[in-house]
Amino acid sequence: MTETRTVKQTLECDAKIDGEIRRHGEETYPHECCGALVGSGNRVTATVALPNTTEEGPRRRFMVRPSDYRAAEQRASELGGDLLGFYHSHPDHPAQWSKTDLEEAHWIGCSYVITRVAAGKADVTNSFELTGTDEADKAFRNEKVEVG
Repeated sequence: MTETRTVKQTLECDAKIDGEIRRHGEETYPHECCGALVGSGNRVTATVALPNTTEEGPRRRFMVRPSDYRAAEQRASELGGDLLGFYHSHPDHPAQWSKTDLEEAHWIGCSYVITRVAAGKADVTNSFELTGTDEADKAFRNEKVEVG
């Protein structure tokens, strides 16, 4: 399922949202956490923690069931917002996307936030916008994260 959205280049959130993402990563350490970003335009106003249902080992992978994606979309609607993207953590690895992250990303125009959790402490968060016109030419572009 590929959806097209407007190019953003900056993702905005307040300290509360940033803290929720970081805490989720710390709580699930040494496993990856995952969740959805809800808001409007380029402003995140809420997060929705999602269960990591991977069977490949949650230390290095995450998977979100289609039913959980639908629940996140429903929650976004209830909050009066849109599903702007997703977040996950990288335990003891850089907050940079991996080949697997790109392969598993399907929502063109959405933000994909990655937080590094080093030795149990979240310390670096980066965001990447999925660009392209379809699955064949999708790519991640660095996206500035403004917390304030």
